[in-house]
Amino acid sequence: MQWSGVAYTGTMTDMPVRPDVPADPPERHGAGGDGVEATADVLYSLMSDFLRQLPRDLSLTASATLATLRRRGPLRITTLAAAQGITQPSMTSIVTSLQKGGMVTRRHDPADARATLIELTDKGLRYVVARREGGVERIGGHIRNLPDAQRQTLLAAFDALCSLEELARERAL
Repeated sequence: MQWSGVAYTGTMTDMPVRPDVPADPPERHGAGGDGVEATADVLYSLMSDFLRQLPRDLSLTASATLATLRRRGPLRITTLAAAQGITQPSMTSIVTSLQKGGMVTRRHDPADARATLIELTDKGLRYVVARREGGVERIGGHIRNLPDAQRQTLLAAFDALCSLEELARERAL
């Protein structure tokens, strides 16, 4: 891969910064506003980087589908597709692949005999738990490497971060 004369031969996690794109938006360093956009930008960047650093044995959408099933329980394919923002045929393909891998199973919906529910298997649950634990361990290592004052400031924001997570989940339902 090459960007404006910058050759790239490494992995996705050590890609060079494009020289034609500013590294940080000006707001990130405190220029004007209430800081909401700057904070959102940093959180988005962190989430993106952390997701890219996770092992890629499954696609991000397949992994997110398993996590959704863990959080919400058995769901119809149409509900899973909507939750992941993809089409029903795409979700059907993902579910078929996950089923072949032993991560999910299909069962009849007791509320509607014509419908099928997708449910995590024990193997799928183990995968989701291990993936989350790995991500938590990686992020925790970064937090531990912050200078004491910054780490304490971040830890003091825990309740606000939990509220933000709750709001995001409510809107995703």
